Amino acid sequence: MLPPPSDLAELRRHLDEIDDKLHDLLIERAQIVSVVATSKKEGNLAAFQPGREAQIIRRLVDRHRGEFPVATLVRMWREMLAATVRLQSPFAVAVFAPIEAQGFWDLARDHYGSHTPMSAYRSIGQVIRAVTEGQASVGVLPMPQEGETDPWWRQLLSKDEDAPRVIARLPFGARGNARVDGADALAIGRGVQQETGRDRVLLAAESSADISRGRIFRTLSSLGLVCTFFASYEHTAGVLNLIEIEGFVRITDPRLDSFRVQLGGALHRLLPFGGYAIPLPATARSGAALAKCATGAAKE
Repeated sequence: MLPPPSDLAELRRHLDEIDDKLHDLLIERAQIVSVVATSKKEGNLAAFQPGREAQIIRRLVDRHRGEFPVATLVRMWREMLAATVRLQSPFAVAVFAPIEAQGFWDLARDHYGSHTPMSAYRSIGQVIRAVTEGQASVGVLPMPQEGETDPWWRQLLSKDEDAPRVIARLPFGARGNARVDGADALAIGRGVQQETGRDRVLLAAESSADISRGRIFRTLSSLGLVCTFFASYEHTAGVLNLIEIEGFVRITDPRLDSFRVQLGGALHRLLPFGGYAIPLPATARSGAALAKCATGAAKE
């Protein structure tokens, strides 16, 4: 039973007891993390598990009650999760942070921890090289946009299973006091996407120029696959398409086999490009993405 509000000294003593319990639990959690790290190494699993982290945050938000701000709860756990990743293995982040877009640095700091080593780069190519060459575990890049003349995502198309791919979308929670550039970001890194129950996957499709986006939309829809974002890049040999799909869809999914069959030889290759756990509802922008697809389909 709590003491009466007038007994300030007793209330403070009770708060100190709670702080001690929280601290003891943090120490215990770190001890368990060290055991988990050993198990991951024995199973050849990466220390960094974005899907698992998303599930942890969602579960806590779902069970939260009282007046403590949810945004602060998420930020606290993001800091703790980032710290426990660093306990398991070296971890560094490369961030696209030109003078005109400093907000990407803030998004990266809030998600990957204020004490995680981070390097700012003025060009997207530098970020991609840092991740590809192992100088950084994660790279933070702008969300792709339709109509870009030189999209960064085309630089990462590869059949190599160890090639960097999309692993997260930022911000996962509230944007907080980050400098607002009006854009979200994608994080790239290595590892296999884990199903979390609320996911999106990205596919890269290289095709001949005579396949319209309308045909691609219709084919996907007929197979029960919902497009949530689409961008394309034309080159001399055809067209590269970045396709975002609602749900957790493996590259071996039978529906994608049917997609290949229906497009035939005009589809040169279909590659996985990663994916992400959908951010918390306050930061997810699926409505705008769906409108883009619908608008694009209507134009064809």
